[in-house]
Amino acid sequence: MSAVDANASVMDGIYRHQRHIYDLTRRYYLLGRNDLIAALKPPAGGTVLEIGCGTARNLIRTAERYRGADLYGIDISAEMLKSAAATVARHGLSGRIRLAQGDATRFDAGELFGTQQFDRVFFSYSLSMIPGWQAALDQAMDAVAPRGELHVVDFGQQTALPGWFGKGLKAWLARFHVTPRAELGDVMAALAARHHGELRFSTLYRDYARIGSIRLP
Repeated sequence: MSAVDANASVMDGIYRHQRHIYDLTRRYYLLGRNDLIAALKPPAGGTVLEIGCGTARNLIRTAERYRGADLYGIDISAEMLKSAAATVARHGLSGRIRLAQGDATRFDAGELFGTQQFDRVFFSYSLSMIPGWQAALDQAMDAVAPRGELHVVDFGQQTALPGWFGKGLKAWLARFHVTPRAELGDVMAALAARHHGELRFSTLYRDYARIGSIRLP
């Protein structure tokens, strides 16, 4: 089994049953997702890609907020995509949101969706679950159109919260194969420099979460 297939198998194992209660439970601790959506601001008629789209919760919120945008989502888990497709259809958004199975570290957007680049590309609490997360950021940057933006929100390091809280959170997250990326800011800074982009990066909720964006020239 390849590393990609192994990761897909792990994700399917985690979400085969959890997908049914995922949005209900995650709403209380995946903080900053709505902040990211509010910052996207795609151009009229623009395109938005989410990498690691899960149940499509973020894509649906984005579609409702930016009614002129076309939305795309990929996820490595076939189980999560079952929930995503059903939820998108239930919201009457099948004509605006397209979903496909793909590996974040080496997807071909042209093959999956017929377009290679997007006005906005984003990760929402998915980099912490992708083993090759730095490769995923590189791949995502290649999918950003000129003058487009890459957005990320994920767990921080809880530096301004009690030590017991951060240790407990990380131990609990590890049970679900989630590893907060302490180097996220530095990696995004290097990525922005390589692409001559403008980086914005900050912490949220006493470093519970970290949020950033790179805008291309």
